[in-house]
Amino acid sequence: SSILMKELFDSAVGTYNHSINVSNLAAAAASEISANTMLAKVGGLYHDIGKIETPEYFIENQGEFNIHTQIKPTMSATVIKAHVKKGLELAKNHHLPKEVSDIINQHHGDGLIKYFYDMALKSNDANKGELKEEIFRYSGEKPQFVESAIVLLSDQVEAASRVLKKPSVSSVEKLIEGIIDEKFQEGLLDDSGLTLKDLTRIKKAFVKLIIGMYHSRIEYPTKDDKDKDKEKKDYAESKPND
Repeated sequence: SSILMKELFDSAVGTYNHSINVSNLAAAAASEISANTMLAKVGGLYHDIGKIETPEYFIENQGEFNIHTQIKPTMSATVIKAHVKKGLELAKNHHLPKEVSDIINQHHGDGLIKYFYDMALKSNDANKGELKEEIFRYSGEKPQFVESAIVLLSDQVEAASRVLKKPSVSSVEKLIEGIIDEKFQEGLLDDSGLTLKDLTRIKKAFVKLIIGMYHSRIEYPTKDDKDKDKEKKDYAESKPND
């Protein structure tokens, strides 16, 4: 449904660009592990269509003004969570395939919206009753198939890589490894059928593509740096142990 993508472009160009990048990351990762590349690509394109009606609540569409500074963290979380449900409605109205709907529903799993949860904890002054964690949890299901988990990871990696100040090969690798590890530890990949071997390959595909996307900003080690490193190493090796 190109109508939906046009609507996304018109109302939320930041989300549109993010979705194109997620789609490319997901396709590359799927191809790397011989999964369904087309499904990953299309799932990546449509995963965030639920942001069409409330684009200004999502950081990729914000300019100087951040609406979240004006509202309570519970309200922020509620609006952010709703993009999954809204996406499902749009997918149904536009007759998107079931697997694409599933990816929309599963692309955050039942994950915690940590930023606003932490903010609420801080502003709660350990006071007025218990803070309900489920208000800050997505109500989707965990990814139930490989391509769905790939879109979840691509989404996280794309969003996080945007804010890298001075991307270097090693900072990109560290970032991607950290995200995949965190999602694995959270149990979000448990039902997806992804193996550890798959995750290693997916990480490789992500690193290659993110470095390609940022290559003009990437700080590659120069020959001088390599020589300096070698000098340091030689010096360290020649030093007697104290």
